[in-house]
Parts: sequence; structure tokens; C-alpha cells
Amino acid sequence: TEVYRCVGCESCTTWCPHDVSMPTIMRGIRRILVEFGSYPSEISDSVGRIASSGNPFGEPRENRGQWAEALEVQAFTADMDYLYSPCCTPAYDPRAKKVAEATVNVLRSAGVTFGILGEAESCCGEAIRRVGAEEVYQEVAGANASAYAEAGVRKNLCTSPHCLLTFKNEYPEEFESTFQPIHQTQVFADLIAKQRLEPSKPLGKKFVYHDPCTLGRASGIYDEPRSVLQSIPELELVEIPHYSREYSLCCGGGSGGMWVERPKGERLSDLRVEQAAATGADILAVACPYCLQMFEDSVKTMDLDIEVKDIAELLAEAL
Repeated sequence: TEVYRCVGCESCTTWCPHDVSMPTIMRGIRRILVEFGSYPSEISDSVGRIASSGNPFGEPRENRGQWAEALEVQAFTADMDYLYSPCCTPAYDPRAKKVAEATVNVLRSAGVTFGILGEAESCCGEAIRRVGAEEVYQEVAGANASAYAEAGVRKNLCTSPHCLLTFKNEYPEEFESTFQPIHQTQVFADLIAKQRLEPSKPLGKKFVYHDPCTLGRASGIYDEPRSVLQSIPELELVEIPHYSREYSLCCGGGSGGMWVERPKGERLSDLRVEQAAATGADILAVACPYCLQMFEDSVKTMDLDIEVKDIAELLAEAL
């Protein structure tokens, strides 16, 4: 089980003088463990739920698009600008659903056309591949790639950096997928630059932004989230000293960390929210559903006076 203490943050790749890819090595070791059934039960249970219902929560597959019903989000058609893939967490988790709802409102404000696939879509498979469940990854990812091709998807807008990374780097190698994945902060920043979105409502608070490992180190997306925040009137943006951008500290949710209960004292999310609170910020801004969930849990258990919000929520509030 010690192998599963690694959260796949890839900070090691930033520091390694020999460019050793420890994430690749860890994934190989974990594949062997999974083949022999020697891995944590919390992770194997989540893998089983993804295999059977297409999401780690074990929720009914037919409920995947339920979050969008009140908003009257349409089914995706090939003439739309984007397929919106909100990730399993915003699709099913009550708190994270608010991020998907905010994203819908932002896109509509800019006149962007988009739709969802609902139950035709499953988990992207990123986490299960990282924990070593390669066979299940091939099943769910292959089904997604086929569904996207059949629907005529050209651009895929992602709320989760984990989905983004998998769609961009893994799917083309395995399934010859041709769609272009893009993170929503990239789309937001572009729409603001083109004046299709004009944040006008002052928020009047102090913010600190956390760079998600998979959006930052793994995908090189650092500036767009910050430019979105800086476009909001009367918003003071501060940085966590020494631990921002490529040196950002992980929330602990990656590589199956979302499904494992860590002993107090080993929770990276606790350390990170302490760093954020020390800046004096009112709000910790995030751009990843894993980070949102991990940090909110830590803020509650540590009774810290800082609020956690996704950039989509903040932008929607400022429009």
C-alpha cells in the first residue's frame, strides 16, 4: 500500500536532474499490483463502480446528465461549438454541480453553443489508469472515444484538468481520437480577451489562486486562470510565496487520492489550505473539481476562515 501514497502530483519531474519519469514508473508498478489484486480496497471499490456504472460514486449511469435538466442544457449535436464534459464529480456531487451550472451560465453569456452526452459518456479513466487498473481504463476510455467519434465531437470543453490531460495525451495514442480538448479557463480567458465576456460586478475581496498539479505542471496552463481572475473588478489576487505555479503543492486528490482516507498529519490538502489562509485571502480560487472537494473538506475540519470557490463560479458571479 505504500506505493499508493504517491498522489501523482509530478512535482518530482520538476526537480529531478535526470528527467526520470517517476509517474510512468509508479503506474507500471501499480499495474502489477492490480493484476495480483494487491491494492487498497477503497481504490478497488471505486474502480469496480466505474466499471459497472461509469462513475466512481456508483450512481446510476442514466443520472449523469441530471444536473443539467433544470438549466435545459441540450444534447450535443455536431454543429455546436463544444461538447461540454463536466467530469464525474460535477455531474454527481451536489457541491461540485454548482461549478458545472456556473460554467453553463458563463458560456451562455458569451453566446457559445454547447451540449452534453449525458449517460452516453463515462469517466475519462484518468484516475483508474494511474492506480494501475489498465483493463478497466481501456474499456471506459474506449467507449468514450467511440461515443465522441459517433457524435461528431470536434472540441471538448473540460471542467477537470484530469479529463483534459487524458483526452489530450492518452486517447490519441490508444484510440486515434481527433477531437481537441480544452480547459474551461482557457476558453474563459479567450472570451474575455475578445470582449465576448465582460465581468462588471466588483467582488471586492482578496483571492489566492491554487495551481492544480494536472493543469499546471502536467499541462502548462498557468496564465489563463489568473487572467480570468484579474479581469474581475476590485479583485485583489495574491500568490502563495514559494509554492505557486510549477512549485504548487498538491491537494492530495490525484492518482486515487480522492478515494483514500489519509491519517491526519499526512493530508496535503491541510498543508495547502494553511498556506492559502496565511496569505490573508478571503477566497481560495481553484480550477479543478478534485481540489475543490479536498480543500473544502480541510477548511471544514480545520475551521479556517477562508472560502473555496471555482473560477467558473467567481466569473459567473461577476458577470
